[in-house]
Amino acid sequence: MSRSPNRTLIALAGLFLAVAPAAAERLNIGRAATPDEIRGWDIDVRPDGQGLPVGKGTAALGETIFQERCASCHGEFGEGAGRWPELAGGAGTIKSDSPVKTVGSYWPYVSTVFDFIHRAMPFGAAQTLTPDETYSVTAYLLYLNDILKDQDFEVNEKNLATIRLPNEKNFFMDDRETAEKEFWNAKPCMKDCLPKEAAITSRARALDVTPEKASEAAKPSAPVQ
Repeated sequence: MSRSPNRTLIALAGLFLAVAPAAAERLNIGRAATPDEIRGWDIDVRPDGQGLPVGKGTAALGETIFQERCASCHGEFGEGAGRWPELAGGAGTIKSDSPVKTVGSYWPYVSTVFDFIHRAMPFGAAQTLTPDETYSVTAYLLYLNDILKDQDFEVNEKNLATIRLPNEKNFFMDDRETAEKEFWNAKPCMKDCLPKEAAITSRARALDVTPEKASEAAKPSAPVQ
């Protein structure tokens, strides 16, 4: 269905505003985001702890919050309820045929745990936990996974990123630009790369996978040689 010229111009103007706010201001389209609006979106936390908000918490405080806000899905001890994810346990299972991927057995960084809780949890009520509550829930998960031994140890924006998770060493930067560069084609084909004519190499009927009659549908297919 075609669009009118006016609608097309509006769509293009919206795209232009998204990628070039300064230019959009010159055209008197929209306005610049306020610092408070930017802070509402800029909440990601990096592995080195950059982006962590000011706050503090302990596993002892986090247990109460976890039971009230998280246990209905993740179980009282992070064991998972129903088909919801397990958050604790699974040590030594990552190399097995049935790995149990939890905060303690699989996750790479504590900051990632904090970031996900702060940004996306509790399910259905994301971003309703305060920074102090998020620090406390994070500490409780570390305590459940035997990473924190003291339930009264205070985690905060200064020390959280210094806590190491057991599986961190198995995560590494994507180095394909170096490790696989020798396999790259220095002169990739950019035109007429495929044969001009397609060749049929086999047919489904020859493999006996398409029954000719409805009565033959129930018959087992002949093994492929």
